[in-house]
Amino acid sequence: MTQTIAPRVRTLVLLILAVAGALLAGAAPASAHAALTGSDPAQGAVVDTAPPQLSLTFSEPVAVGDDSVRVLDPKGERVDKGDPANPSGTTYSVRLVSGLPDGTYTVAYQVVSADSHPVAGAFTFSIGAPSETTVAVSAQGSDEGLVGWLYGFGRYVSYAGFVVLAGGACFVLACWAPGARVRAVQRLVVSGWLALTAATLGLLMLRGSYTTSGRIGDVFDLELLGDVLQTKTGAALVSRLLLLAAAALFIAVLFGAYARTADAGDPDRAAESDGGEPDKRDLTFGLALGGTVVAAGLAASWAMSEHASQGLQAGVAMPVDVVHLLAVAAWLGGLTALLVALYRAPVETPVGRDAVRRFSRLAFGSVVTLAVTGVYQSWRQLGSWSAFTDTRYGQLLLVKIALVAVMVAVAFLSRRWTQRLADARVSAAAEGTERAEEEKQPAGTVPAEASETPKTSEASKASKAQNDAAGQDSVRAAQLARQRAAAEAARQKRLRDADPNRFGLRRSVLAEAGVAVVLLAVTTVLTQTEPGRTEQDARAAAATSSSASATGQGSGAVSLTMPFDTGGKNGKGVVSIDLDPAQAGDNALHVYVEGPDGTPVDVPEVKIALTLAAQDIGPLPVAPDRIATGHWSASGVQIPMAGDWKVEVTVRTSDIDQVTVSKNAQIG
Repeated sequence: MTQTIAPRVRTLVLLILAVAGALLAGAAPASAHAALTGSDPAQGAVVDTAPPQLSLTFSEPVAVGDDSVRVLDPKGERVDKGDPANPSGTTYSVRLVSGLPDGTYTVAYQVVSADSHPVAGAFTFSIGAPSETTVAVSAQGSDEGLVGWLYGFGRYVSYAGFVVLAGGACFVLACWAPGARVRAVQRLVVSGWLALTAATLGLLMLRGSYTTSGRIGDVFDLELLGDVLQTKTGAALVSRLLLLAAAALFIAVLFGAYARTADAGDPDRAAESDGGEPDKRDLTFGLALGGTVVAAGLAASWAMSEHASQGLQAGVAMPVDVVHLLAVAAWLGGLTALLVALYRAPVETPVGRDAVRRFSRLAFGSVVTLAVTGVYQSWRQLGSWSAFTDTRYGQLLLVKIALVAVMVAVAFLSRRWTQRLADARVSAAAEGTERAEEEKQPAGTVPAEASETPKTSEASKASKAQNDAAGQDSVRAAQLARQRAAAEAARQKRLRDADPNRFGLRRSVLAEAGVAVVLLAVTTVLTQTEPGRTEQDARAAAATSSSASATGQGSGAVSLTMPFDTGGKNGKGVVSIDLDPAQAGDNALHVYVEGPDGTPVDVPEVKIALTLAAQDIGPLPVAPDRIATGHWSASGVQIPMAGDWKVEVTVRTSDIDQVTVSKNAQIG
């Protein structure tokens, strides 16, 4: 039966890996985890005179380099000068050469968002009137092509390696101590360590090209590697490598000193046989504590450099993300170790029902933890129910939730097979005890064989002859002994595998593991996909920016649009500011607050502050009066001089929920 199962197992595993690969290959690259929410001049705008600088505003802080922002004239020549500056939190500006002629100019930008993903794009604006342009900006970002695919594959391998490493070790310590001596389990955990280490080194080498040029030749550029080491992501990858060195020591102790203390007599009770062995208890406690610290540190290397480190409540999101990753490893990694144990454990060290039950309890706790932390992460990354269907992130999240539900359903079947296996073992033990009682001899009787002295003598002579022959050819005897042992082990394995309950358990666990591989692929794609909250904010900002450009911005008035999210109930929307004539002296200011659906909404308070950092002027407070629903106005707003002014808007949606957003505007 084992021979017929093996090809099916290999076929199913290959099919699962093919599906996972298709998910990774077909996944769109991370378009932008930080979205461009505005620019000055705006996209498609036609301005009367050449601006002294160009400003870009993103939804969150980004990392910029020397060539992160390029401004090209109609002939394709660069007209920007100097490095990009950061006059305010999310606004980045670059100076332009003076005396620019009329025509259409192209702006190309490539930055790195705070959650480690590259953001690239391009747009045009015109001075005086639109004109023809010879500029052709490539639509392919650095995260696309071969380098982007390799980086995505490296992320998948790193997640899989962490799950197998942490989850496999957890399974041995918490569920099946004799597994520390099983070579197949040892190879599994070591393979997880090797996969995570190799993937981390690969990501470190690919990182520079992934965020800049996207060329495979730049992977070995030591200057780019030096720049990567100075970034948050580079520091996280180096920290992961250092923690993997500690993990190697943990593995050596787990499969060395700890394996020698594992009880080989009763595999089902080995994890509980610590009584009277203080050294073993101390070793187990030390491994559990040290392993938890190392695993948490490895999980933190993702949490501190990706989605959890940015956005709402980052201080809460990062530890929640660490707990989430640990629960994933305990469940999926333990499941992988259980699958290997069911198929590859030797006859003398089988994985028993008690080990499966302990893992079942561990998996249940992991699923509960995943549910709680997953709900929080979903709220944080989506922000609204509509994002489940309107954004790619939400759609992938629905797929992930469906896969988790399938895994839980299959796990329920595994629990039923485990119970049947336990019931069958109890019945077999009771039958064996009853048979032994029936075969007991009456006290004081002598077996018939004992009275047959001649036969015993003949047996002794035969035994002596055999011993003499064995002594003459000890090598042959040893070979025969090994052959008999191998044949007996194969016979016992066939008998064990023929058990229908164990066969059913193996099939259900294999199905769980198959779904887990696809689930991990979807999770990897999620980490490279723009969060739904950010995507919807970018759409709203782009729509209002296009509307403002359509009405024309060359009249002297300034229109600014900023999405906001206070984090509370009904705390999401868009605030727009019109400043007219946007010159030094008296100005009229109008504020409009709209909800996500574009309808005007009232909020308890709106405050404005104007700051000219170059001249150390401000902040100058402005308190507008409410005119109508969602409309506030202030007249006689004094702008003392022309310059690049920072306009800050504070929106309060409840007694405790408020947020301040800002944009820069060229006034005068």
